Amino acid sequence: MDKDPFKEYLKESEPDKAGKSYAWSTAIGLQAVDGLKPSKYLIDTAIQNIEGNITLKEAKELIDSYYEERPELSDGERTEEADKVSARIAEILSEHAFSFSPNEYISIHRKLFQGIYKHAGKIRDYNITKKEWVLDGATVLYGSASELRDTLEYDFSQERNFSYKGLSMDEIIHHIALFISRLWQIHIFGEGNTRTTAVFLIKYLRMLGFSATNDIFADNAWYFRNALVRANYMNLQKGIHETTEFLEVFLRNLLLNEKNELHNRDMHISGLLKAQKGDIDEGKVDIQKEKVDIETVFSEQIKGFSNKTVAHIQKMFEAFGSEDIFGRGAVCELLGLQNSSASKLIGKLVQAGIIEPVSGHGKGKYRFPSCCVKANRFHKKSQSFYKKKIERHERDKV
Repeated sequence: MDKDPFKEYLKESEPDKAGKSYAWSTAIGLQAVDGLKPSKYLIDTAIQNIEGNITLKEAKELIDSYYEERPELSDGERTEEADKVSARIAEILSEHAFSFSPNEYISIHRKLFQGIYKHAGKIRDYNITKKEWVLDGATVLYGSASELRDTLEYDFSQERNFSYKGLSMDEIIHHIALFISRLWQIHIFGEGNTRTTAVFLIKYLRMLGFSATNDIFADNAWYFRNALVRANYMNLQKGIHETTEFLEVFLRNLLLNEKNELHNRDMHISGLLKAQKGDIDEGKVDIQKEKVDIETVFSEQIKGFSNKTVAHIQKMFEAFGSEDIFGRGAVCELLGLQNSSASKLIGKLVQAGIIEPVSGHGKGKYRFPSCCVKANRFHKKSQSFYKKKIERHERDKV
């Protein structure tokens, strides 16, 4: 979304409007995990539902009719999928019924993708791999096709027999992170696993007594997916271990309304920016506190640019760094631009070589090149400083 049109409704005093807004905002935000973006028609239809002008059923019927009458809109951007799945997620999140079972999990996938994927609600019968940006192109080892149903039922039985009694909130969040990351790792469907898992998780959290009705999923869907990836990837040769730490931070924001910053670049296995979380003794390193001078980094590329454009580039780099992948919507929200203005800016920056297109994350995704030498030199300098502090700390302990 360019700008979340539902934010104000979430603050409404009327519980019905706030509840509907949460369902739609989450549903639309979750499309980002597959690089999809719903249409303005879908957003307008959602607002009609929130305002009480139409029912959720009528909203779904309007979306279906919209694409039946305009088949030419089913383009490579998969907007039809984004719109229809958004409406279906909103419907499921608005329902109170829920059963903690493998069949419920499979049923959610079927409801979301019926008529969109031929394999909706069907367990895949082939093995898969997926290149992940956060893993620098590596893949998670997903469940074997021959064992998917058994693995799914085993994980559910383990969770069903688990007792949360007497656990602290930290322990509860850690366990939920383990369960949901293992469930996702099975990846029993050919496509749509993350959206299905997210919807199931929200319903399960409600069953456990959590409200889970803030805008974390709407704003950080891609972070959620990357956190699941990091929870299921290890490469001991490179010193990389499975970790639920990022997923737990996400859940703390979701369940406890904490305000932890969620940056995708923190999860990248390169670890270049991980030093910003360092806290050795009383010394704390934050590599983002020093401002990178865009006019120095891109001195040649920005010749002829207006001061306003240079300021936009500066703000974009400070927000996205050389790791985050972003689209037009993120640029609009960050800079307060209209779609057309953001598109022109992006086109200008691509042509100048300041940002580059990225494949594999949906249409219209970009990032600053990792070869931003001066910026990366600063990151390495901070990382070296942090490493020395750790070494000193270890020596003092001895």
